[in-house]
Amino acid sequence: MDKETLPEWAWLFFGLMVAAVAANGISMALQISTDWRMAIIVTVMAPVLVYVGVWYDPDRQYYWEQSRAKIFGDVGFLVVGTAVGAGIAIALTIDLIDSQFLRDLLAMLVGFLTGWALFWWRNPDLYRPDDASSR
Repeated sequence: MDKETLPEWAWLFFGLMVAAVAANGISMALQISTDWRMAIIVTVMAPVLVYVGVWYDPDRQYYWEQSRAKIFGDVGFLVVGTAVGAGIAIALTIDLIDSQFLRDLLAMLVGFLTGWALFWWRNPDLYRPDDASSR
């Protein structure tokens, strides 16, 4: 894929739309309760949110020179962290918050932040501007 054909926000938009459709398809196929669907949706969307930025940014291209096992491990940490974070947020708020919208928003926030924190923990040099200039 030629990343110059579209701006970064367009790649992010299209990636998130595809992820949302795929996640909803998975949720419907597995007959997941509407209370828990957001955990699936945010888990599928998290790699798009993280990796579109890493793929598009010219200063972060060195990430792709790592071994495939390291990259797959990073994706695993991101996906599992997101699922666990979103699941915990839903489990803790399912009886406390009546609004499905607020529960979904909280699940998205907690899930993505948990997954991104695990990704950052494995790749702190991707987000250090001082280190990127010394490469």
